[in-house]
Amino acid sequence: MGFMKTLLSNALIIPMTAEGFSLRGDIGIDGKHIAFIGEKPAEFTPDTVIDASSFLVMPALVNAHTHLSMELMRNYKDNAPNLQQWLGEIFPIEDKLNAHDVLIASRLGVIELIQSGITTFNDMYFFPESTARAVNEGGIRGCIGISLFGDLSDTKKRIQERELVMKESMSVSGGRIHLDIAPHAIYTCTKETYQYGHDWAKEHQRRMHTHLSETLKEVTDCLAANHKTPLEYLLEIGVLSDVPSTLAHCVHLTESDVALLKTLDASVVHNPSSNCKLASGVAPIGKYFRAGINVALGTDGSSSNNNLNMFEEMHVASLLSTAFSGDISNLKPYQILEMATINGAKALGLEHQIGTLEVGKEADLLLLDLHKAHLTPLNDPFSALVYSAQASDVHSVFCQGQLVMDNRKVLGFDYDTTLDETNASWKEILKR
Repeated sequence: MGFMKTLLSNALIIPMTAEGFSLRGDIGIDGKHIAFIGEKPAEFTPDTVIDASSFLVMPALVNAHTHLSMELMRNYKDNAPNLQQWLGEIFPIEDKLNAHDVLIASRLGVIELIQSGITTFNDMYFFPESTARAVNEGGIRGCIGISLFGDLSDTKKRIQERELVMKESMSVSGGRIHLDIAPHAIYTCTKETYQYGHDWAKEHQRRMHTHLSETLKEVTDCLAANHKTPLEYLLEIGVLSDVPSTLAHCVHLTESDVALLKTLDASVVHNPSSNCKLASGVAPIGKYFRAGINVALGTDGSSSNNNLNMFEEMHVASLLSTAFSGDISNLKPYQILEMATINGAKALGLEHQIGTLEVGKEADLLLLDLHKAHLTPLNDPFSALVYSAQASDVHSVFCQGQLVMDNRKVLGFDYDTTLDETNASWKEILKR
């Protein structure tokens, strides 16, 4: 049996290849890849035709920093005054989790990602093999980190174990699952843990994913202990200069940090909702953009957000950028959309596969229903996507050319069963 061919006809297309560029036309999907954009060639004979005349078609979104199975702790311990005290409430619950809990929560997370138009996410959490299984069931992409905490002996054991149990999921994923290294943060990992993780990443040509300069306390504690900022400290111990890295938060970078970051193969991931909720501050992403740093967008986990809604995240990111810079044009809607698409792909080393709609790229795209009161009149589709659109407007989603959501129905899971199992799992965890 050959690959399926799908025609999306007469769509409003936002390819994300040039600022302000949109077109009305057709998109052909041949197997995993985009075959054409614009006008259908006579020789293209589709197996399926979707009338997209009432839809906007754009690249599927990339959630560049999350902890997927923290779905379980959604709306839990929400009154902690800061990140450190919140973690003090969360870590004891996390100590009770097992691989089955993470599988159940990851299934719920994959449903939520797809419903928000996300087909790629960058994850840092326990039992990554469970998350990888849910990713395969849902048919989307996961850049899944081996999360590191503690000292070197823990780290060596964790990497050895997780590398082994991830092999099966990766082998059947069709290239949709990538394994990276994810030391949690400088205040939870020793120097040796970071260095061992770095060496593993370098040897296997993987990426490093870590939290950095999320709070002022993290920065002041590091300055007191090391006479260096967190970024300077990681550079001094030799873990950032020769591996690509994805740095979550970066709320409190100094001017010299920004200059250093420009010299590295590193991306900043902005998590505005989480940073606001935990009173961590607001990252000056306009400054980072102007410095030439790649800035992507993430939701963080559902316990500090409390959802995986990238449309909401784009909206919040844009409003905060304007409010805190005092400049309404600090970041244009197109740049916010870049953060959620091509910049996210770049942050994960996937920009040659996804992030824009181009012939030859893999067909990760979403269809957004424009037949909505809050999207009428459309006027500027870029503004509409950032300021007006809701995740619930996402009608259908393709990943690698495969339909993973059709008319809001996520195809890889039984919706009601997943919700019921999550509730049952959480109830049981609280009794442990």
